[in-house]
Amino acid sequence: QVQLVESGGGSVQAGGSLRLSCAASGYTYAMDCIGWFRQTPGKEREGVAIIDSDSNLSYADSVKGRFTFSLDNAKNTMYLQMNNLKPEDTATYYCAAECARGWAYGLGTPGDFEYWGQGTQVTVSS
Repeated sequence: QVQLVESGGGSVQAGGSLRLSCAASGYTYAMDCIGWFRQTPGKEREGVAIIDSDSNLSYADSVKGRFTFSLDNAKNTMYLQMNNLKPEDTATYYCAAECARGWAYGLGTPGDFEYWGQGTQVTVSS
């Protein structure tokens, strides 16, 4: 049984930092088809930092230069370091893994991914 367990969300003031973690069990991360999405009420879930099926890492334009994706294979855990947070970064963040159709390109879409974390809330106040 595959489980992706997220941690690290919380509330922070604008300009602050948070690091999200996503530990996997029953599944071994590879450098493809993994990453982070986020969603706000009434909006589509959007890719934030995604490694696609060609192993290319993409960031959403709105987070470039502020967010950093990393993977610790020894811990089978992926991370999203978020610096200089802005109120517009407020969202529920989800980790995702495994290309459902065997491929995903760029930031992908939610339907491209098979496994999901439970979501962790990030709230940035001004």
